[in-house]
Amino acid sequence: MKKLITICALVVLFSTGYARASGTWTTLDAPGGTHTEILGICGGNIVGGYYDASSTWHSFLYDGTTWTTLLVPGAYDTTARGIDGDNIVGCYYGPSSNERGFLYDGTTWTTFGAPGLSTMGTYANGIEGSNIVGYYDNALVGSRGFLYDGTTWTTFNMPGASGTFASGIDGDNIVGYYYGASGDWRGFLYDGTTWTTLDMPGALRTYPNGIDGDNIVGYYYDKDHGHGRGFLYDGTTWTTLDMPGALGTYAYGIDGDNIVGCYYDASGDWRGFLYVIPVPIPAPGAILLGSIGVALVGWLRRRRTL
Repeated sequence: MKKLITICALVVLFSTGYARASGTWTTLDAPGGTHTEILGICGGNIVGGYYDASSTWHSFLYDGTTWTTLLVPGAYDTTARGIDGDNIVGCYYGPSSNERGFLYDGTTWTTFGAPGLSTMGTYANGIEGSNIVGYYDNALVGSRGFLYDGTTWTTFNMPGASGTFASGIDGDNIVGYYYGASGDWRGFLYDGTTWTTLDMPGALRTYPNGIDGDNIVGYYYDKDHGHGRGFLYDGTTWTTLDMPGALGTYAYGIDGDNIVGCYYDASGDWRGFLYVIPVPIPAPGAILLGSIGVALVGWLRRRRTL
């Protein structure tokens, strides 16, 4: 009897393995766009930019129904890169000839540039609450990451790196990539104290772009592909994201189970995408075995009470 109960228990235990369903890919093309890049997501809202038929760049906010053009007043062009609630950040090119960052809350445009006479350009990439991250170019020290809360600028550089580029933020955690002294591009996770290098296994270069909780997304290059390949990293497992039929896939933002980015298709077009991470579901065989195991254990227990 004990042996049979043990067997039934093992059936239940080993039937709890999971199989992952295929994720859902949706192509998103800005109306009139010949090249669409989706760079940030929050809830049902996404931001990015596109080129039109005359090769003019436009930035947008898309809420699933309406595409709204975004242009910093007086700017030549604008690129929205990050979104959190009603707040959108990015960079723009204007009469000053240097790129500057912006914050747009749906009504008011606030522009900013990293302090310093040697600063040549400021690029805001991600936002959470009042905290904005990105990088700036400096004629004396090169590129440096920054955290800006609307008042205070905190700059940082991966120890030993020639340049650091922050791209996403969630809580105290900032992700991005850096240019090493040996000429390699590698990803990083920085919590304000500790730097952790992020390298996709087998990759030549790794570029993390977005973070939400334990999940980090970005893209990488390896020796077997001429174009980038997307990735999802949960702190333990690296998962490659390849848009079906695409030559290259580039993930930029994540919110919950939703990942956004762009891909390069076989016809040479750049198109935006929304990818929904699959929810783990019990494999059909596991469901059947688990049901049988539970039923047997219950039957044996009932016999012992008779």
